[in-house]
Amino acid sequence: MKAASVHDSTPQDPRRRQCRRPPILWALLGLTLALGGCAPAMAPLTVVTPGQTSALPTPATSPTPTASPTPSLTPTPTPHPLTLDWLRSQSFTAGPITIEQTLEPGANYFRYLASYPSEGLKIYALLTVPYAQTPANGYPAIVFNHGFIPPDSYRTTERYIAYVDAFARHGYVVFRPDYRGHGDSEGLARGAYSNPDYTVDVLNAFGAVQRDPLVDPNRVGLWGHSMGGYITLRAMVVNPDIRAGVIWAGVVASYPDLLTNWRRSSSTLGPASTPRAGSWRGLLMATYGSPEDNPSFWNSISASAYLADLSGPLQLHHGTGDSSVPFLFSRNLAVEIREIGGEVELYEYDGDDHNLSQSFSLAMQRSINFFDAHLKLGEE
Repeated sequence: MKAASVHDSTPQDPRRRQCRRPPILWALLGLTLALGGCAPAMAPLTVVTPGQTSALPTPATSPTPTASPTPSLTPTPTPHPLTLDWLRSQSFTAGPITIEQTLEPGANYFRYLASYPSEGLKIYALLTVPYAQTPANGYPAIVFNHGFIPPDSYRTTERYIAYVDAFARHGYVVFRPDYRGHGDSEGLARGAYSNPDYTVDVLNAFGAVQRDPLVDPNRVGLWGHSMGGYITLRAMVVNPDIRAGVIWAGVVASYPDLLTNWRRSSSTLGPASTPRAGSWRGLLMATYGSPEDNPSFWNSISASAYLADLSGPLQLHHGTGDSSVPFLFSRNLAVEIREIGGEVELYEYDGDDHNLSQSFSLAMQRSINFFDAHLKLGEE
């Protein structure tokens, strides 16, 4: 009798399993991972840019030689890229996700170094895929948005290891984008609060994950910590397909609050120091005035002014001892969502810090339960 191979019990890599799917399934999914020999890589989906302004009407022929001025159109002001209206006007790519390197697997999931396109840039990401047989409609997935880490010291396979592991062990595809300018990702790391770059990278990551053949496009959520919470909230009022979101210690206040009440060395709300001239606060105020003088602009860039457009339920976690982001940011957001009839859960952890170090296991279990309730409904 032939001895069993030592590989007989190793779960088959789903990147190999998907090669045997019927051709019609590839056509329906419209996207494949660029993994050598599995299937030909497909170009990212393109969205046609809205039509340009129509040509000016030709003036009627005048019976007199007197020249008439050519009528002109008043140009429509371009929204500031931080505005939610600007984000909504953009087209986001649909991948493909490319496997760059196979990493050491986790307890019950595969790990990969992957990449995807965002505004012509190559952005790297950590990808996990469960060992379990792919569900008929694909796995549920979580796009994982990390908090601020100095871009020069950022590494794709480092930080947030226990967080990613917890979600991956519970049967989720996890996709943790680096953001541009972080690690080996192309582009400049210009920050999250003065321009839309990182939010654009996450919206493109969501599109890539949603259209991946291993993922159920109707069961994709977002998780974010700190700065990643800011990005998560913005993405959820822009893209209606995001099924649910979880935010830990998020920078989720309105811009007027960020401008005047966010003191990075204190966990409480209160008057902040005068914005420095070269800071994002100083530059925005110099250009657009204060929130009192120009409230319409500051509302236009605040996700909290668009909560009626939240794409799904939101769960918030925050420690009252957080010295980086005031826990009142999360409390106030929860109140605002409830006031408009939205679905939100808020968990405050007495005395805990920015990373919920004392309550990590409890907060993570609550997060998993929340995603299970909203992303695993109807799972076989």
